[in-house]
Amino acid sequence: MKKLCLYAACAAIFLSPLATVYAAPPSNGAVAEEAAEHPRISAAIQELESAVAYMENAPHNFGGHKAAAIAASKKAIMQLRKALAYRAKVDHK
Repeated sequence: MKKLCLYAACAAIFLSPLATVYAAPPSNGAVAEEAAEHPRISAAIQELESAVAYMENAPHNFGGHKAAAIAASKKAIMQLRKALAYRAKVDHK
C-alpha cells in the first residue's frame, strides 16, 4: 500500500507540468467576452462579491451562519468564474 501511494505521488509530481501545458487557461479578453455574453452570470458574481463583503464587515454572525454563508458564496463565485472560463476556452479556440 505504501508503494502504491509513493507511485501515485511520483506520477502526480511528474505529470502535473504536462497538465498545465495542455490545459492552458483562456485569455482575460476571452473571459471578458464570455462575461458580456452571459450578463446574468456576471451580475451574480458581482452580487455575491458584494454580499461577501457585507457579511465580512457585519458586526453580527447571522445566527451562526455567517462563516458558512461566506464560504459557500466564495465557492459559488469561483464556480461561476470557472464556468465563464470554460466557455471562453471552448468558444475561443
